[in-house]
Amino acid sequence: MCLTVSNNLKYYRPGKSRYAYLLVWCLAISIVWLFISFSLMNLVITNNVAYLNFLINTLVVRFGTGVLITGCIAMLSWMWYNLQEQQDYEHRRAEALKLARDAELYKLRQQFNPHFIFNSLNSISALSGSAPEKARYMIQQLSDFLRGSIKKEEDVFITLEEELLHLNLYLEIEKVRFGHRLNSIINVHEDTKDCLIPALILQPLVENAIKFGLYGTTNKVEILIKANIENSVLSIQITNPYEEDSSSNIKGTGFGLSATKRRLFLLYGSAAALESVKEENKFMTSLKLPSNK
Repeated sequence: MCLTVSNNLKYYRPGKSRYAYLLVWCLAISIVWLFISFSLMNLVITNNVAYLNFLINTLVVRFGTGVLITGCIAMLSWMWYNLQEQQDYEHRRAEALKLARDAELYKLRQQFNPHFIFNSLNSISALSGSAPEKARYMIQQLSDFLRGSIKKEEDVFITLEEELLHLNLYLEIEKVRFGHRLNSIINVHEDTKDCLIPALILQPLVENAIKFGLYGTTNKVEILIKANIENSVLSIQITNPYEEDSSSNIKGTGFGLSATKRRLFLLYGSAAALESVKEENKFMTSLKLPSNK
């Protein structure tokens, strides 16, 4: 009878407001059990009048025992199957959230490159007549950059060293566009090169630094990229010159920084941070991540 209760609860469980159904089941099954057991004992023991009287006199106690046992089994089964159902639900929910997160990350990453590609193609078009050698060089660098971007689309995390190699391709393309005006310095500690970071996370930050450092001025601009580890936290700083007067005329949507913050939140939660600080004529973007290797 207990197996019957447990098996039924596997396929059908009353709602939270219908616990009385479990009690009714237990009462009904206990009555059936009591009837079957009493009938069997009557068939097996026919000459022992004292024992048959004992069975009759203890019907209430036997019934109570049956209700207690089946009730306990019913509650344990209900809790067990509900726990399994909750675990399945949490697993499906986690999978759905992961799919949604991956889709959003993919969408964010796909929105970075088009703006850069359009600028590069415009520069190639402008150089093809006046400086064909530079145009060919830029096409080759752009080809290598896009090939690397496609390969990294399948990787959520890559080492900082790989990211910097890919970033160098981007900077070489930008140096063709801006000529001698753009200079980049990469200064990272050796122990940071094996740290894992989100693929293509630095490009929008450097692109933002070039935009606000070079646009609106004819002076030479130096982009400084530094990385070090402090208290198990990988810290990456990107610094560029910033002139309030010239930069105020530059219009931007803020997509690069906001999208990067969103990617960091999806991947790390509150364990990562992206901050921007203006100090005199400098603009510094600071990226802090767990120093996983």
